[in-house]
Amino acid sequence: MFNIATVQKPADQSLRQDGLSLLMPAEFTSSLQLPVPNWTQQWQALAESWNRLPPDAHLKDGGRYRRRRHACFIQDLTANTLTQTPHRAHWQPTSYNALHGGFERWFEPVEPAVAQAPAWTELLSQLGQLFAQVKPVPRWYIEAHQFRIDTAEGVGRPTPEGAHRDGVDFVVVLLVARRGVKGGETRVFDAHGPNGMRFLMQEPLTALLLDDERVIHETTPLFPADDEAPDAGLRDTLVLTFRADGFQAP
Repeated sequence: MFNIATVQKPADQSLRQDGLSLLMPAEFTSSLQLPVPNWTQQWQALAESWNRLPPDAHLKDGGRYRRRRHACFIQDLTANTLTQTPHRAHWQPTSYNALHGGFERWFEPVEPAVAQAPAWTELLSQLGQLFAQVKPVPRWYIEAHQFRIDTAEGVGRPTPEGAHRDGVDFVVVLLVARRGVKGGETRVFDAHGPNGMRFLMQEPLTALLLDDERVIHETTPLFPADDEAPDAGLRDTLVLTFRADGFQAP
């Protein structure tokens, strides 16, 4: 059974053993060999871009609690290159996303200044290198999603589709900011057994790394924190998916 202690071992080790790794900020930057403090300072500058995310127009529950941008990249591990692809739709089969699967969702692209920033490209590249230690492949097809969930309507749902897998090899959930909210508990379950764990991601640069074939994940709804105005609450994340067999498409 996995627990906080086992999933906070070295990232590649805990991914092999349990199918997930929970990294606190210092562990995250050291595991990925990101140059601190320069990388952290550059990343903090990029975090401001979450204030400019447009609304997600595809929520089938009628909510207006999610803002989002999207971009795709191909990482060639042999040539050690990371290339952004022409903008494309995000698509998932209904077997992985019963609520929003089965149709192409076009989101506004990640701003060029963000997608081309060294802190961004270094993050994606180092994660790809880490995952290749667990599953050696020649290339990764990466989708990047900037998310903001707010509580302006009283409740925000990070995963309105419920507990799910994404149909990829690896998933990263990186906390960018969290303020004025309660709830938002992260839950991870063994996809093939009874084991599971739950925890709260609170500190920016806390990261959850998941082997999507082995675990199911979800985040519970957000509510305004006590004594906070509803429109003050938000949770910003960067969600990255790594897939070896090309981008998912109809």
